Amino acid sequence: MKESLFINIGASNHSKNERQPEDYYASEPIAGKLLLEVEPDLSNIWETACGEGHLAKVFNEVGKLRKATDLIDRGYGSVEDFLLHKEPYHNGDIVTNPPYKYAQEFVEHALSKVDEGRKVCMFLKVLFLEGQKRKELFVKYPPKTIYISSSRINCAKNGDFKTYNSSAIAYAWYVWEKGYRGETVIKWIN
Repeated sequence: MKESLFINIGASNHSKNERQPEDYYASEPIAGKLLLEVEPDLSNIWETACGEGHLAKVFNEVGKLRKATDLIDRGYGSVEDFLLHKEPYHNGDIVTNPPYKYAQEFVEHALSKVDEGRKVCMFLKVLFLEGQKRKELFVKYPPKTIYISSSRINCAKNGDFKTYNSSAIAYAWYVWEKGYRGETVIKWIN
């Protein structure tokens, strides 16, 4: 009973099946479309964990994608370890669904890359709000807006949406604007 509870709430260390080694769980493209509806000014997007391009293709279709990379060649974008990238990312926003086990590192690294006033948008579990270490992150770098998906958006292991066609996990877009120091606003999408 206890194990099934943890599986239902999406606790990764209690998963019924083994986690994907690189933590590759692709987002349904609708997640990208919903983000663009609420953040239409995003531009020159770098999708830093693009996988097979599920989000990046959405951004590319509307002329907002500048660069798509991933640690592993999955047939879309170029191969690059984002966490080892040293150059600043000028005049652009960083948007991705990061590997969850490195989500905080992705947020902190992305904020160090973008120019003041640019945005970092991460598609993460609502549970990302929990934890003492992440509390420190939110105090130091408060997100400007968190958009909670009121309908479940699926993230499929290895991008296999046929096998993994539903989700019991709630997701949100966490949007940081570099330099923002105000209160975080929570909104609902879809």
